[in-house]
Amino acid sequence: MRKISFILLALLVCAVAHAEIRLGGLFSVTGPTSFLGMPEKQTLEMLVEEVNKSGGIKGEKIKLFIYDTQGDENITINSFKRLVTVDKVIAVVGPSRTGEALAIKNLAVKYKVPLISCAASLDIVTPVSKYLYKTPQSDTQVAEKLLEYLQHKKKKNIALITEQSGYGSTGRDAVLEYAKKFNMNIVADEKFRDKDKDMTSQLSNIKAKKPDAIICWAAGAAPAIIAKNAQQLGMGDLYMTQGVASMKFIELAGDAANGIKLTAGRIVVADQLPDSDKFKKTLVKYKNDFESNFKSPVSAFGGHAYDAFILFRAAYLKSGNNSEKLAGELEKVRKLVGIAGEFNMSPTDHTGLTKDSFVIVEIKDGQFVLAN
Repeated sequence: MRKISFILLALLVCAVAHAEIRLGGLFSVTGPTSFLGMPEKQTLEMLVEEVNKSGGIKGEKIKLFIYDTQGDENITINSFKRLVTVDKVIAVVGPSRTGEALAIKNLAVKYKVPLISCAASLDIVTPVSKYLYKTPQSDTQVAEKLLEYLQHKKKKNIALITEQSGYGSTGRDAVLEYAKKFNMNIVADEKFRDKDKDMTSQLSNIKAKKPDAIICWAAGAAPAIIAKNAQQLGMGDLYMTQGVASMKFIELAGDAANGIKLTAGRIVVADQLPDSDKFKKTLVKYKNDFESNFKSPVSAFGGHAYDAFILFRAAYLKSGNNSEKLAGELEKVRKLVGIAGEFNMSPTDHTGLTKDSFVIVEIKDGQFVLAN
């Protein structure tokens, strides 16, 4: 009888252990890109807490393992290996930056652990692998949306200034590709390092070319420096990307941010959307939940982690606690409304969004508003 009791106890312990969902997160919580990683970490923790309080997923509670990458690719590599070999996670959300994601994409395939990245480059999910996904709109979609808008505004001669990083490099490639499709002229093509403290020289070169518009493709503190340098040089018609779609950029750039237009997810103008907008309810709830929990403005970056988690949850409901099955279910997710847009994954598309998941916004009086 005692032997049977021990067997039953062992089975019970095994069942309890199996009922735990081990989920990893990699975010640049500290360092120069903390404005990306901190809201992503906060969002993932908030959502997991909500799900666990409501009973978990299919009765299974989630245990999070999150590491701060500091925006460093080597730290990201080591942290990813720890997540999959020591912590035994079923999937990983993050990392925050394109360079980090590119550094570990092959490891995700090697270890057969799904990676749902919060970085934007299409290269993260190219070539397609059942273990690689991402939630931000792709750089190609940004370029298409932005150049479509510039064409509508009859801007033909475009200057480009890009950060020498994974994000800046793939963004530059996308602009050059779509400029040909929209029959636009790239009259200047300048670059800078993400830690540069002054870009007056590059901007002076651009000013001499008299472009109709300037596209700055970068994230972090550098775009704020460019905004200030451009203001000092009396330059206008400055366009940026969702890499600056946070109040942190406006804080850093000050009044030099006013007038800048950019591609952005709807989250930064959620309250301005008409009630008929199918995304508004989800956006406003996330915005209110985040801001009440963390006493700071919501940003598109936290939204990337939100979308990664709801994709994970939708797939897990069908796959259960199996990484390979989870990867297969991720590419079957359809009509999932998130912060970036509606996700429709497929075996050939592991982003699942279109250029219409973007809006063009303008910064006016220190706030994001829908652009005309």
